[in-house]
Amino acid sequence: MGVLSRPGHGGAYFAVLPDRAPGPAVATVLSGPDTRVLRHPSGRPWLVGRWPDDEIAVAEAGDARLAVIGRCPAAAGRLAAEAARLRDLAALDALALTLPGCFHLVAALGGRCRVQGTASGLRLVFHALVDGLAVAADRADVLAAAIGAGLDERQVAVRLLWPVPHPLGRTPLWHGVTAVDPGHHLLVERDGRTTRHRRWWAPPEPVRTLAEAAPGVRAALDEAVAVRTRGGGTVSLDLSGGLDSTSLCFLAAARREARLIASTWPGRDPADDDLEWARRAAARLPGVEHVVWPPEESPLVYAGLLEIDDTLDEPTIGVMDRARVLAHAPRLAAMGSRLHVTGIGGDHVAWCSEAAYHGLLRRRPLWALGRLRGFRALFHWPAGPMARALADSRPYRRWLVDSAADLRAPLPPPVTGALGWGAPPRLFGWVTAEAVRLAAEAISEAAAGAEPLAPDRGAHADLHSIHDCSRVIRQWEQASARAGLPLTSPYLDDRVIEACLSVRPGDRVSPWRYKPLLAAAMRDVVPGECLRRATKAAAALDAADGLRRHAPDLRVLWEDSRLARLGLVDPAPLRDLAGRPDAPELRQAVLYSTIGCEVWLRTLEHAGKEAAR
Repeated sequence: MGVLSRPGHGGAYFAVLPDRAPGPAVATVLSGPDTRVLRHPSGRPWLVGRWPDDEIAVAEAGDARLAVIGRCPAAAGRLAAEAARLRDLAALDALALTLPGCFHLVAALGGRCRVQGTASGLRLVFHALVDGLAVAADRADVLAAAIGAGLDERQVAVRLLWPVPHPLGRTPLWHGVTAVDPGHHLLVERDGRTTRHRRWWAPPEPVRTLAEAAPGVRAALDEAVAVRTRGGGTVSLDLSGGLDSTSLCFLAAARREARLIASTWPGRDPADDDLEWARRAAARLPGVEHVVWPPEESPLVYAGLLEIDDTLDEPTIGVMDRARVLAHAPRLAAMGSRLHVTGIGGDHVAWCSEAAYHGLLRRRPLWALGRLRGFRALFHWPAGPMARALADSRPYRRWLVDSAADLRAPLPPPVTGALGWGAPPRLFGWVTAEAVRLAAEAISEAAAGAEPLAPDRGAHADLHSIHDCSRVIRQWEQASARAGLPLTSPYLDDRVIEACLSVRPGDRVSPWRYKPLLAAAMRDVVPGECLRRATKAAAALDAADGLRRHAPDLRVLWEDSRLARLGLVDPAPLRDLAGRPDAPELRQAVLYSTIGCEVWLRTLEHAGKEAAR
């Protein structure tokens, strides 16, 4: 299967080149129509790619070069001052830990280069040796094309896992391309080929109470919203009726920096009360235009799978909801919106994993037992599996090794993952024995050196959830920009994540209160009646209807399956399931990872054909 030599459809990307003699020739490989080039003091290329004018700030001073690429209010004056006093690339940690927004930070000094993304994983960094030069980029496929890399079929097998455990999802799908972990930066040494990964970010200690943390969370969210509205013009925002999007709408309205459109897609389920709550909020948002789209026009889950031709650098389960996410983009753009703000990520940062109680039970047993009884009643957890999950004391490596032992085992009860290191990964009946072998082999190899994202299971689960969410949103952002309306998610800004993770887990997640941290932070911003909402729409009916309506498309996917060509799935069971959309096993999202991989392989094939023309 071929890959594009650069992102298709005019998509944004950038690559960073060391200041060495092969640079100009390598830049040619990475260039195409509308490519821009920023240069080292020597005149050799430093940054090559395509980016919007309003998403880059650059400063030069002597042999120092600094660039912030993304959504960040880093004024040229501040960057110029930073560049003028820059003597050591390590000093940029302080800058990276203070700037609001969501961005890449790129620097060159004394023949060395530093490239970093975000702690959230929403902006990633990859690198590869291209004609002897260590080249970094924000997309893995750009580098894969530059070196003519072949597809790593074992990594495709890994992405069939449901879910993909840490750290396996971070490995690129091409041989010869390396990823930099979120919270780390890439350092390219003076020889232009030696690379190092160094940590620049770590989660804060979760020691603050709600009262102590609420002002900081509010300030971080307010600044994150300001990053999006400060440029004026028209900005649209999700207003689902939930607390996450409602909070952003009220913060944006208070700033009065842009014309605002609040956008609501009601669910089709008669029991869904999101629209009622969205209208209550909109009534308290004077000057904000509220648009309610007809629910029958909202694409269902699984819609449009056969039409997807986005050029992405990894598979994503986000293809299931892609049509829903992008349905309003052209309409809002026609109404003048220059940017659409989502509330995605609020569930991942303002709430936290119940796995925190695995550790709290050992530190505060009587208090934790009371909370755990509440969770058991709330989620209907069975007593036996719950007790076993709480008693499980395996270190992360042991848990990861054990998870590879039987990847075809039945799905465990949800409480197993909720109170542990995560849900044990599984492969399903349509996955071939060869794919099972490849995935198990990859898990076992990763387990040899794997470390959890945090020593505590709850903190590990929180970070893993943020990273997984960010990778889906990363792909939606690329697809939405192509559809004509850039997408952005303030809850996934590093400064917001830090403010939320600083709160004690017992204060962030409780069986008695819904999102207590966000409610406390928004107390003086969002009307009390909106803060008191205790329900959340699940959209289960939309998902079930989508599976029934789009079953013919699924059958088409499996008639000439690219996964089957690779020997990774047996299409017969998949065709059978497509004809039984009400099958009990499909009540959980067991098909998502397989569909994500199949669609991605098809788009990769399409991109290769387009590039060959």
